[in-house]
Amino acid sequence: MNNAHDLGAAAWRKSSYSNSDGGSCLEVTDGLPGVMPVRDSKISGGPALLFDVTAWSSFVSAVKDDRLPRA
Repeated sequence: MNNAHDLGAAAWRKSSYSNSDGGSCLEVTDGLPGVMPVRDSKISGGPALLFDVTAWSSFVSAVKDDRLPRA
């Protein structure tokens, strides 16, 4: 099975909560079936992590609902 995805032409986007100073932000891109690519916005040419879309959706919901444990 080939799990390689070409992200060279991906249209990355940051959260609307990100500020303009470049801080610690993540970028995501849509359009790849079954996966959600995520990367560090400070390293735009760097690697991306690929998450299962169901797991990513659960994570985002937990963040929005404040259901994650605090450090």
